[in-house]
Amino acid sequence: MSDLVQLAGAGPSTELIFGDWYPALRASELRAGRMTKALLLGIPMVLGRKRDGSLFALRDMCPHRGIPLSAGWFDGERVTCKYHGWEFEPCGGRCEHIPSLTPHDTLEPTRVFAQAFPCQQRDGYAWVYVPEAGAGRSLSVELPPVPEVPKFSDRYRTAHLVADLPCNVDHGIIGLMDPAHGPFVHQAWWWRSRASIHQKAKQFEAIRDDLHRGRNAGFRMVAHAPSGNSAPYKLLGVYGEPITTTIDFVLPNRRYETIRCGPKWFASLTTVTPVTPSTCRIDVCAAWNVFYHVPLVKPIAMFFGKRFVAQDQQTMVEQAEGLRSNPALMLIDDADKPAKWYFALKQARLKGTGDHPLREPVTLRWRS
Repeated sequence: MSDLVQLAGAGPSTELIFGDWYPALRASELRAGRMTKALLLGIPMVLGRKRDGSLFALRDMCPHRGIPLSAGWFDGERVTCKYHGWEFEPCGGRCEHIPSLTPHDTLEPTRVFAQAFPCQQRDGYAWVYVPEAGAGRSLSVELPPVPEVPKFSDRYRTAHLVADLPCNVDHGIIGLMDPAHGPFVHQAWWWRSRASIHQKAKQFEAIRDDLHRGRNAGFRMVAHAPSGNSAPYKLLGVYGEPITTTIDFVLPNRRYETIRCGPKWFASLTTVTPVTPSTCRIDVCAAWNVFYHVPLVKPIAMFFGKRFVAQDQQTMVEQAEGLRSNPALMLIDDADKPAKWYFALKQARLKGTGDHPLREPVTLRWRS
């Protein structure tokens, strides 16, 4: 069948995209004088915050004898290895002191480096830039901007959600962009029911920015009136303004959703980050000014948001059981077309060549 694509070898691991920013952990976990471990794209890291507030991320390994730097000490300025007391400036990774050296030694400590990764704080996350293999200590390319949630006013509220997924990043991402699972996975009185399924038609267009350098390529569900079978959207009707929704997917792992209702807005950035080649983590950061002065809006939104993400998480747990035998899977048109675009864009980035699969705006139709 021309509208069916087989996914062979859809088992426990997948290729990872390096050379981009990923959220390592919540920035609130980083306090001066303390180190926190994280695993990102299979790389063990140790993160912290210096006294001046700057964040750092180091490979959790001393370049001397390989002991994890997280086993040592951090005084707010330097990370000290537990094994031999080597001291490192953590933002750049440069070794500042080797206690065992004598005046007879010719080794200059500042010529030794632990691997450091660019680390920046945005929207309550510590984002880490994970370079391509062999990029070395000095990154030869200009780093792309750190991702962040779009915002359209000075005053807004924010919330964060997180869930670990026992699947590779590809399964997490195509689940994130899947438009047909909502009435089944997310059945609830406050969202939608199976009886609410109806045909939908949405227009998509390419996001082509710097495709051949592998940055920011993706696709957009252009601005449209949101689904009438979702209760949260109906609430916005109290403002008496037209409601529009725009959804962007941007490589390597980002889904932006923006809802506008006159001067009122809601925006979110959802990422699916590979922890290892076979596991990933979903992070959601939302910002809004809708119902800004209504009491208890944030805790109510967090309650329902957690249930929503937990439903996706439970589905991924159950799917992982079926994937243990590494079955061949399939993608169909039109509901799975965004997944096909994602795989094509990912291969173009990994290979460094290829055209955008969405050559002109198209309209997709499905029932959900």
